[in-house]
Amino acid sequence: MSQLEQLQVFQAMSRSPNSRLERCVELGEGLSLALWTNQHDSRDYQAPTHHTLSCYLAGGTGTFRRERPGDRGAPGKLCILPADHQSAWVINGQIRLAHLYVSTERFAQDAVTLLDREPRTLQLREATFLDDAQQTLGFQQLARLDWHEPGERLLASSLAQDLLSHALLSQVGQREGLRLKGGLAPVQRRRLRDYIEQHLAEPISLGDLASVVALSQYHCARMFRESFGVPPHRYLLARRLARARHWLASSQMPLGDVALACGFASASHFSNRFRAAFGATPGQYRQVMGR
Repeated sequence: MSQLEQLQVFQAMSRSPNSRLERCVELGEGLSLALWTNQHDSRDYQAPTHHTLSCYLAGGTGTFRRERPGDRGAPGKLCILPADHQSAWVINGQIRLAHLYVSTERFAQDAVTLLDREPRTLQLREATFLDDAQQTLGFQQLARLDWHEPGERLLASSLAQDLLSHALLSQVGQREGLRLKGGLAPVQRRRLRDYIEQHLAEPISLGDLASVVALSQYHCARMFRESFGVPPHRYLLARRLARARHWLASSQMPLGDVALACGFASASHFSNRFRAAFGATPGQYRQVMGR
């Protein structure tokens, strides 16, 4: 079973005899996409372990949440379904919609890098039939792409990142009633984040990170995961790949130099990691981004 097929919202849609999957793709780095049509149906979502951003591409005027029958959908409406939420839906008539599935690990990474906040303190606010022209346009652009053509898949990955970033900036709030246990102090988290960003081109060991915050390697690894949402090696690889994407899209730097500037041991190691994450080589990514 693929990672996409393990997502609970995807599974719930797949189980319905009335819904039809048009196409889907795993974009890598905790992001997946699916296009669905559905009609005359009811769907329940019970505490999924991932976030779902949804956009109604067509129809939806007969769609409502069971506890709010007077509030109806429409083309262009957005829904934000956070991890651990519960909802029950009734679909009258036909609907076509796009789903962007976001892993909690990806949410955590972006919370740290984009907002400089500990992910455990934040929650994605649930929203039903939201109006946001920028997000709707992004989903419409995604739906027009051929996700299985390498170049357009890379464009889809970029658009999906924009949708997630916008949601983080506009739909994230403070988690209420939270009592944190363990983890790093804010100043320690910031020191580690800044150290990693400043030394991406160099080898970084767990011992290096532990010395930055004056902890043993064991406690640093455990507390890093608590506060960053992922283990140190996963976070470090994600930041190196993000830096590489920036250089590929914004410069003419040779691929070998990009690899070294982002801390990869060789161009081949860089290419293998990049392809595993995004389904395309660094050269293909640069070509798609117009370089």
